[in-house]
This record gives sequence, C-alpha cells and structure tokens, in this order.
Amino acid sequence: MAETKTDNSIDGLGIDVASAPQPQESAKPAKKAADKGGFYWGTGRRKSSVARVRIKPGDGKMLINKKPLNDYFAREQDRKAVLAPLKTVKAEKTFDVFVNVRGGGTSGQAGAALLGIARALKNYDENYIQPLRDGGHLTRDSRMVERKKPGQKGARRRFQFSKR
Repeated sequence: MAETKTDNSIDGLGIDVASAPQPQESAKPAKKAADKGGFYWGTGRRKSSVARVRIKPGDGKMLINKKPLNDYFAREQDRKAVLAPLKTVKAEKTFDVFVNVRGGGTSGQAGAALLGIARALKNYDENYIQPLRDGGHLTRDSRMVERKKPGQKGARRRFQFSKR
C-alpha cells in the first residue's frame, strides 16, 4: 500500500492553509465608557438649537441650563418631549440628567434635549437602542427654516402684485 501524503498547502507553493490567518468575526463595538466624572454624553440638534447632555446613574434629578425642568420649560408639551426617552426605557428615576442648550426657541430646544438624552442613553447601554429607535427618539428631525428669497417678502410670500 502506498502512503498518500495530505498536503495543506495551496497549489504546492508551501503556504500552509491551516496556519494562514483566518478572517475573524467582527466584534460589536465596545461600549463607550463614562468620562472621569461618571457621565455619559449625548448631543442633540433641532432647528437652530443645540443641546449637550450628560447623564449618570442617580435619583432622577434633571437640570436644564442649571434650572429645574419645570422652571425652564413652561409648556407641558415641551416637558413631555424632554422626558420621553427616559419613559421609553423606564428610567425616569434612575438617571441624573444635565442639559446645556443654546439657540432657537423653546420647542426647538426641547427637541434638541430629547435627541441628546436618547443618544446619551444609547451610549450608556446598547440594549436601549431598539426601544429608543422604535419610539423615534434617535432620529434627527432635519426640518429647518427655509431661507428668504431675493425679490420676495419671505421664503414663499411675495410682495403684493398690483395690475395698475
């Protein structure tokens, strides 16, 4: 009986297939670690407002520009918008939230804070991504004010036309 030699090389070139580097499965990206203060960051934008949000595990304290939520946002609609991502993941009383928001009006600032809080929660725990995405909290609302056109009174409004 003749012995058959098993060759693991490619085309007899002497390159061993068994020892060649195999493609590895891509691992999930590492969870963003908290900064040295224990905070997780998120940035939100809406219209011309920008909100920088920091969250950390705590007892549910919420400050917006160093004021309590109820003092900063007078309208119930804006307060509900800011709290929506926390309610979605059932974490209203588990995080301290600190928001610095600039630009725009109250409605735009509330929308920016909403997106910033949702992004900070996503950085805290990747398991929150799906409920936040299903609630529409991780989607940036890209609608902006249309620019004024030359020869017109506004973006769409024209000067009054007079036939005579």
